[in-house]
Parts: sequence; C-alpha cells; structure tokens
Amino acid sequence: MINLTPHTKAAFAYFIFAAVLGVVLRSFHSVDLAINYKFFVHTHSHIALLGWVYVALTILLYKLFVQDAIVDKKYRYLFWFTQLTLLGMLLTFPFQGYALISILFSTLFLFASYWFFWFFRKHVKGEFRKTKAYKCVNAALWYLIISSLGPWALGAVMNIWGPESVWYRLAIYFYLHFLYNGWMLMAIFGLFFHMLERHGIHPSKKTFKLFFKSINLGILLTFFLSTLFAKPPLVLNVLGGAGAVLQLFALAVLILFFVRSKGQWVSVLSNFQNHLLKTVGLLLVLKMALQLLTALPYFANLAAMYLDFTIGYLHGTFLGVVSISLFLFFDFFKLIRISKKGYWLYLLGFVITEALIFLKGIVSWLRLSLFDGYFELLALGSLLIPLSLLLIVFGTQKGSQV
Repeated sequence: MINLTPHTKAAFAYFIFAAVLGVVLRSFHSVDLAINYKFFVHTHSHIALLGWVYVALTILLYKLFVQDAIVDKKYRYLFWFTQLTLLGMLLTFPFQGYALISILFSTLFLFASYWFFWFFRKHVKGEFRKTKAYKCVNAALWYLIISSLGPWALGAVMNIWGPESVWYRLAIYFYLHFLYNGWMLMAIFGLFFHMLERHGIHPSKKTFKLFFKSINLGILLTFFLSTLFAKPPLVLNVLGGAGAVLQLFALAVLILFFVRSKGQWVSVLSNFQNHLLKTVGLLLVLKMALQLLTALPYFANLAAMYLDFTIGYLHGTFLGVVSISLFLFFDFFKLIRISKKGYWLYLLGFVITEALIFLKGIVSWLRLSLFDGYFELLALGSLLIPLSLLLIVFGTQKGSQV
C-alpha cells in the first residue's frame, strides 16, 4: 500500500504557503508591497481551504475507510489530478485574481471533489458502511457537493446582477457555510467517531440519533445567519437562532456522552492528544455560542458592519476547530507526529492573532483608536503560524503507516 505520509506533508506545505500569504497580507499596512491585495486574498483563501483542509481530510478519509492495494492506483490518479488543480490556482490567482485561467482551475477542482465523492462512496470498505462514523462522513460529502452550488451560481449572478449585488455575497456565503459548517465539521465528527469505534467505544443508538439529527438540522438552519447582512424578515433570525441552539444541543449531547464514558476513552488518547481534543471542544462551544449571538438583530448588524468580527470568527473556525482537529487525527493515526513545541508555538500565534483581530473589531465598534504598532504586531503574530508549521513538519519523525 502507498505511504500517505508524503501526501500529508504536501497538505502541510499548502498550509505553510497559505500562512506565509497571511503574513504578507497583514504586512500590507506597514510595508509598501507591489502586489494586488485582492488577488493575494483569493490565493490565500483558496490554498488554505482547498489545499490544506480538503487535501488533509481526503487523505484521512481514504486511509481510514478505503485504503487497499487494489484501489491505490486509482487514488493516486485522483490525488495528483487534485494537486494539478491546486497548483494551477496557486500560480494564477496571485497574478490575475478571478479570470479565465484561474476560474478554469477552480472549476477543475470542483470536478476533482465530485470524483472523490464518487470514489469514496464506491470503494469504502463494507465493514464501515453501517458505522456511525461513516454516517457522519457520508453527510459531510453531501455537504461538500451542496457547497459547490455556490461557485456554480456565481457565473449567473455576475451576468444578471453583478458582483456588487446581494446575490453575489449570498452565493459566496452559501459556499462558505456548507464548506465550513457542513463538509469540514461533519467530516471531523466522522473521523472522531471512527477514532472511538476502532477502540470499541460506541454511543447508544438513541444518543447518536439525537446528536446526528440535531447537528444536521442545525447546519441547514444556521445558513440563514449568513443572510442577515441583507436585513431579511425577522423570521430568518429566528430560524438561524434555532439552528444555532440545535448545534449547541448536539454538542452538549456529545459532551455528556464523553463525561459518562470517560473511563473508556481517556486511556485511548495520550496526554497531548487529550489536550488537543479539549481545545477543539472549547473552541467548538465558542464558535457555536457566537453563532447563536449573531441571531440577535443587534449583533447581526454588528457582524455585517465590522468585518473584523466575521474574519475573526472564520479564522477561529479554520485555524482553531478545523486545523487543531486535523493535528489530533494526524498524530493519533500516525501519519505524522505533531511536535509539541511546534503546536504550542502555533497555539500562541493563533491566540495572539485572534485577540488582535477581534480587538480591531471592538475598537471600530466603540469608535476608539488602535494603539501604535498594531499592524506590525499582527504581522509578527501571524509569522508565528508558518514558523510553527515548519517545526511541526520538519521537527518530527515520520509516522508509521498502520
């Protein structure tokens, strides 16, 4: 069977590149850079979401649910086709933004994701098809497909209403919502249940059913929170708020299960992995609490008016919940050993940058002034993240395949 550790390092390479771009973007206010800021934002977001997270998740899903010598060759074709689309975006977005060639590679990536959807569902091992983990992963894959409706709609929106229209933002928010809160979140839950199931730890059917229905209905309803910038009827605030409550309830069901079965799962993870899990749990609670808060009209207007709050929320989800979960899974399943020093440096950079981003939002909200050196400090805090990732990748021994 193929060794997936080099593939894992490729995913980290995308993360490092995206993090370096983040430093460049945050240096824009302090240094005169001869680059198109908007083009680099597009590159940064695409490589972070599709390079790091998508590639990392698909590697884990393939290894745990599919990998077999018979299908390794098919997976290689799929993996390298996906890399071609990502490298195409990486080499075109910085120079032309959304234009013919970059859109071509973005479109090819969508086809690569459809290919993975078909490949995974066809080749997943029969022993996993009735597991709770697979049920979550299957839902995640459907959300991945649903999210792609956003990019497909952009062409029509551009031609009919233009890029300044409400519909343009709605198409982007639709894509981001189902990518973040659907595909990524459910894939993480699926991988987590698989981690437990392989050690004989199973929630009851009733507990899982309650969790699964609540989290998925919550994902669907919380999309309405992404529409509140347009000041729609109040009923959408209510529906979005109900979705946020359902997600918090689902998380509470899961936490209660862990508390009750602590004697079973606590020995499955190392002390370091337990810390990663607890950190993810805390960040998930914060993420879902912020969702609920934005159902209130005052805070919805606040998030729409001061984009730093939205950026802080999205980065908190991406760099916190999603990326630290991936660190946990890569370490647990021995694809790569996560350096503790590298992780602590990463966490420091994450906390500093999140605090500064939200601080800027609060300062703008209260009409105060930022302190001197704010942007320089933000850039330096951001620099800790690529440095920590380099330490994680090159400061650890290669994990063994199991």
